Amino acid sequence: MSDDHDHGHDDHHEGEQEGRVTSPMQEFSMSQVTTGLLVFVVGLAVTFGIPLALA
Repeated sequence: MSDDHDHGHDDHHEGEQEGRVTSPMQEFSMSQVTTGLLVFVVGLAVTFGIPLALA
């Protein structure tokens, strides 16, 4: 079986990484936090609230 992947060659170019920002590094606003918390609460209500109400 042959190895089709070249593990020794790195195509990394310094100029390409300057504009790249990963998610943990990005800033977020309070409205985004509020939306996330609202989605979390609704998810908990659907996951646990409805089954407990029907039990």
